[in-house]
Amino acid sequence: MKIASFNINGVKARIETLPRWLDEAQPDVALLQEIKSVDENFPREIFEDRGYTVETHGQKSFNGVAILSKLPLEDVTRGLPGDATDEQARYIEATVMGETPIRVCGLYLPNGNPTPGPKYDYKLAWMKRLEARAIELLTTEEPFLMAGDYNVIPQDEDAKRPDVWQEDALALPHSRAAYRRLLNLGLTEAFRARNAAAGQFTFWDYQAGAWNKDDGIRIDHFLLSPQCADLLQNVQIDKEERGRSKPSDHVPIWIDLAA
Repeated sequence: MKIASFNINGVKARIETLPRWLDEAQPDVALLQEIKSVDENFPREIFEDRGYTVETHGQKSFNGVAILSKLPLEDVTRGLPGDATDEQARYIEATVMGETPIRVCGLYLPNGNPTPGPKYDYKLAWMKRLEARAIELLTTEEPFLMAGDYNVIPQDEDAKRPDVWQEDALALPHSRAAYRRLLNLGLTEAFRARNAAAGQFTFWDYQAGAWNKDDGIRIDHFLLSPQCADLLQNVQIDKEERGRSKPSDHVPIWIDLAA
């Protein structure tokens, strides 16, 4: 089962890029972030025509997450538990009914800038809620994964120029500590489990020629439960997508599971 995560930075802006990538990469499941569309305006027919079931949790002009799946989906839920007042569309869950059912949690974690301030407080509170959800899912002892744009640079080697990010919400000590708490629950960071090299990025800003300088950061991650990590066969970043026409500032990352 090939499962991908892709922050598309607007489905309307990526109306040609996303279908082309799907046709070439052929993921069984794609978790999308920043669809920037309300549910009723999401162009689902384009993806349904390719054999995907489409589930969205949208929001006008901002945020928004989606699941595209060629396999049946069950028990779809929207919104991260723990704060009934949170109106931002950043989280969606479903069980992918493959040979081995996999619970997938697609997330778009808050950026948190500027710091200090309410946006950073919201980021840390959101990460605490994500940790609580992971603890709940771990009690089921069933395979699950949490994947998407975490807006966290885990370590200095995950940035071309780590000094530039020292005061940014993506790399502040509290952000990194919250991310490590997820790993310390027993989750496996899929990419680092298979690739320890520095200089592996998933995001390049549109400004200052970042792509041409390979001035990137790694902020899109797959965290796997122990039962899901046992199924991991491969993990890759589709870096070349950033150099193609009308790209997102993120590129897809995907895993292959024996499921």
